[in-house]
Amino acid sequence: MFNDIGPLELVTIIVLAVLVFGPDKLPKVIQDVMRTIRKIREFSESAKQDIRNELGPEFKDFEFEDLNPKAFIRKQLDNDDLGLKEIRNGFDLKKEMAEVTDAVHGRDGGASSSPSSSPSGGGRVDMTKKPETPGDDDRPPFDADAT
Repeated sequence: MFNDIGPLELVTIIVLAVLVFGPDKLPKVIQDVMRTIRKIREFSESAKQDIRNELGPEFKDFEFEDLNPKAFIRKQLDNDDLGLKEIRNGFDLKKEMAEVTDAVHGRDGGASSSPSSSPSGGGRVDMTKKPETPGDDDRPPFDADAT
């Protein structure tokens, strides 16, 4: 509960508590706070048990920690039923990036693409094709709205 409180913060809290409540009332305040925390925990556990009883036997493995979104997602991603580990292990990011770089630079990176895998069905698309440069006497088209 107080994992992130360091020794300096703890000493500061103790000194402030002694100054605010005084040394004679501090033990009673600590007992009251502990009693309140204990009652809240008992109420929480009772509520959890009531919910488990009301859900029935089909939810006997239900854990309230699973309602935390991070824990739920982590549990679902680690689940072997989805086959995500095979997908994660079968995907090589460095290889994919090298293929994309080779395609952009016009090199054949050793990856042969079949005509059926291309969307047009007609082999590789030449991405290195550069537009024709206009000659000396050719002017670019004039666009009156652009100026």
